[in-house]
Amino acid sequence: MADVPKREVENVEFVFEVMGSPGEGIDAVDLGDALRALNLNPTLALIEKMGGTKKRNEKKIKLDEFLPIYSQVKKEKEQGCYEDFIECLKLYDKEENGTMMLAELHHALLALGESLEDEQVETLFADCMDPEDDEGFIPYSQFIQRLMSDPVVFD
Repeated sequence: MADVPKREVENVEFVFEVMGSPGEGIDAVDLGDALRALNLNPTLALIEKMGGTKKRNEKKIKLDEFLPIYSQVKKEKEQGCYEDFIECLKLYDKEENGTMMLAELHHALLALGESLEDEQVETLFADCMDPEDDEGFIPYSQFIQRLMSDPVVFD
């Protein structure tokens, strides 16, 4: 078995219970969601490299196949951390007071990097963000904290 501590194996097993079917494992299209549910932040390219698929029912990943993937992704350096995300959003903080325009964050999530769909952005905002103020600003550090502490699952 991969070099995964017992406690983390229990967490992986729980994710498999929730996301998979007994004896079959999880669908490879859900690989990224499973990793994110375990507090990892893999890129789409890494998910594809690790065996994730774009279509449902193409491939199943069993627990014994998933553990080495989990272990390897956990060691990856390409994952952003809280400080990385804050540094990026500071670029939009024109007043240097910890806030940015909600519209700019919306645009960035839709257009930059591994872009999201509009409904995914709306789900993120509903789950992780306080309402914007009268001038359209939001405190971005709270958004990042909530986003990273409570994974959002898209249907």
